[in-house]
Amino acid sequence: MSEENAYNYPLDTEHWSTDEIIDVVNFYKLVEQAYEKGVKQYDLMQAYTKFKQVVPSKSEEKKLGSQFEKESGYSLYQIVKEARNTDSNEVIKV
Repeated sequence: MSEENAYNYPLDTEHWSTDEIIDVVNFYKLVEQAYEKGVKQYDLMQAYTKFKQVVPSKSEEKKLGSQFEKESGYSLYQIVKEARNTDSNEVIKV
């Protein structure tokens, strides 16, 4: 996708605060960046930690991940899996 994506991020605007929405959107943007340009593992994992504070439930994470992948073609699961197997000072590019 391009800088201006043509899809909607899956968000729970009824239950999340503005700060929580910002944290989730930042994580989604880093996932996109990992696919398009590359992103530092440390930055992605920091964003994932904040994402998990907003979405602690594994089932909710899977639901959002599925919606995100359907919209964007990018897998949250695959990028986090890759990040967990990468050193913190390395760049992740899928």
